[in-house]
Amino acid sequence: MALVKAKRDELLGPLSAVSGIIERRHTLPILSNVLIDRAEGTLSFLATDIEIQITARSTLAAGADSKPLTVGARKLVDILRALPEGAEVTLQQQEKRLQVKAGKSRFALQTLPAEDFPRLAKPAGDVARFALPQKALRRMLGLVQYSMAQQDIRYYLNGLLVLVEDKQLRLVATDGHRLAYAAMPLPSSLPRQEVIVPRKTVLELSKLLADSDEEVRIELSTAQASFSFGAVELVSKLVDGKFPDYTRVIPTQHKNRLTIDRDLLRQSLMRAAILSNEKFRGVRWVLTDGSLKIVSSNAEQEEAQEEIEVNYGGDALDIGFNVNYLLDVLNNVSAAQVECHFGDAASSALLQFPAEPEFKYVVMPMRI
Repeated sequence: MALVKAKRDELLGPLSAVSGIIERRHTLPILSNVLIDRAEGTLSFLATDIEIQITARSTLAAGADSKPLTVGARKLVDILRALPEGAEVTLQQQEKRLQVKAGKSRFALQTLPAEDFPRLAKPAGDVARFALPQKALRRMLGLVQYSMAQQDIRYYLNGLLVLVEDKQLRLVATDGHRLAYAAMPLPSSLPRQEVIVPRKTVLELSKLLADSDEEVRIELSTAQASFSFGAVELVSKLVDGKFPDYTRVIPTQHKNRLTIDRDLLRQSLMRAAILSNEKFRGVRWVLTDGSLKIVSSNAEQEEAQEEIEVNYGGDALDIGFNVNYLLDVLNNVSAAQVECHFGDAASSALLQFPAEPEFKYVVMPMRI
């Protein structure tokens, strides 16, 4: 008896949604598999890497429930992608194999027992529950996620701080050299909950969220974060650690300020970056009355200089930055204008955008 008979895309859509977290090589072979289960007219696909678990469901025509099984996720995805669009696909369990049939094509895949497949346990204790439009969460993640650390020994930086308090959601990411902060109001007041969501979870969530007004339902506990939207549920363990106090990092007293066209600044930095040192990626900002010079040089004694007329009447300043950190924020925030706030050459700079009042970006200076 067939496990399921469906159009190729009805299977490929949910299967692709879950297979992104599956690593190429695993010490546990079953973690390369996806759990397929048909029950109550729904076909579900579940994948996990022990830290993250994603389930995606597809509604099917009425039919008998069947025994769950696990099969190699990548192979099944590759087979479905290689079949013609609109192909009618039959999945059939025969002993310890999954038969995949479409037209005159036949594939037999090895299966492993479903009872051996690991699943994340439901969290105990207090849970903060709230819902947002998917596009609102997706936009917030886009504002901050590039500032997360990658494989830092300070493991609590390899993720995103998600803080719920009263009627506000705050997201903060930092790698120790720069920090991005975004906030938005929530419809109702919630008890304080502060968690660190792992980097891999944040990146996968960003890929899966749609740019739509449909809701994403979020649950935060002390051990897990859960995100449910459309036919997808993503559950993730949390990073265990204490996130730095971001409120002490964001400058509040900088008196030197300039407002500049974001794209003009971005293009100037991109040109200056061409001749910056490949290892350190440093550029100097030389600020004088009415002028911003962006200067770079490299080990071959090559130099680039960009000069922009600006409305600036603050202190004369010569300050260095990693150009990649500046380009990251200018590439990810689509506002027309950027406000730059400076202290002295040894103080971090604060970048804000009038079109994004709840967003702040702090970047540390570097010696050049």
